[in-house]
Amino acid sequence: MRLQCLVAALWLGVGVMAGKYSREVNEPTQSDGGGQTAEFRIAKLNQVWEKAKRMQLTPVRQAELHSDLKIQEKDELQWKKMKVEGLDENGEKEAQLRRNFNVILAKYGMDGKRDMRPMETNSLKDHEAKDGDMFDDPKLDKLWNKAKSSGKFSNEELQSLKREFQHHKDKIHEYNILMDTVSRTEEIHKNVISPMEGDTKEHLLQQKHTELKEKMRDLNHGFQRLRKISHEGFSQDSVFREPRVIELWEAAKRANLSKDELESLKEELHHFETKVEKHHHYQEQLELSHQKLRHVESLGDTEHIKRNQEKYNTLSEKTREMGYKMKKHMQDLSNKISRQGLQHNEL
Repeated sequence: MRLQCLVAALWLGVGVMAGKYSREVNEPTQSDGGGQTAEFRIAKLNQVWEKAKRMQLTPVRQAELHSDLKIQEKDELQWKKMKVEGLDENGEKEAQLRRNFNVILAKYGMDGKRDMRPMETNSLKDHEAKDGDMFDDPKLDKLWNKAKSSGKFSNEELQSLKREFQHHKDKIHEYNILMDTVSRTEEIHKNVISPMEGDTKEHLLQQKHTELKEKMRDLNHGFQRLRKISHEGFSQDSVFREPRVIELWEAAKRANLSKDELESLKEELHHFETKVEKHHHYQEQLELSHQKLRHVESLGDTEHIKRNQEKYNTLSEKTREMGYKMKKHMQDLSNKISRQGLQHNEL
């Protein structure tokens, strides 16, 4: 009985809301309680989504959540197949899935606790932040203000640099969420009595600490890059513009890949960057469409409202779909870089 309780506690990870979702049977489901077609094939993900629709999330942020849940759904369904085939015997993949789900709950404020960490902001709100306090981090704010007043950057370059700073801020937020999750799991670990249970949890904790170290290393690399660009400006031979793509490219250059592998990956990353930029465009259009819909609703023209609602719904669906495809592509690229780097290190 104690073993079952402790395993359940590990699944909770991030508090009350995680517990609420994890009580549900997480088998594929075709409809919700009202007989409508369910958005996701896993019950707990539908519960998260239904709660999110009642929250005051911006359209862009809601679309981002939908994409994250679709990635989680894909990974969990793949894991179920692995489990049937007798794979993941040590539970590493299962632990990773729990951790990812907990991160999603915390990221969107659904972990049942008041989150004192600085939350992400969408790009349309960035200009409202006070000078010197844009990124909620003293080092980032100081670096950004120096770069902005240096005269080394054109307006277009400043926008690109601003996106890199925002991306780094988001990575810091994700790191803080993961660190909080590890701290909570360690508290559960302290209450373990059985040596067998202790060994299992110790292994999972070591995994989480390894992931934390990797993320901290990536944060350090990212900050060093921001500092270099802020002091020296963008180099003429800059290969990419989008922060996510730059992060992958920098990781690839550190992965000990051959020249041919790097060239092949560079071409693939250019295609990925086009996808990222297209997604950004749809996010901007979605936000503008939402603003227009609110304006039209205030005027009370029923026919006009209907047309704008249909346009908004179409844009929302397209943005979610593109967000999922982009995140899946990024996941595939990241795994590819890790595998190739590991192969070279083993040679």
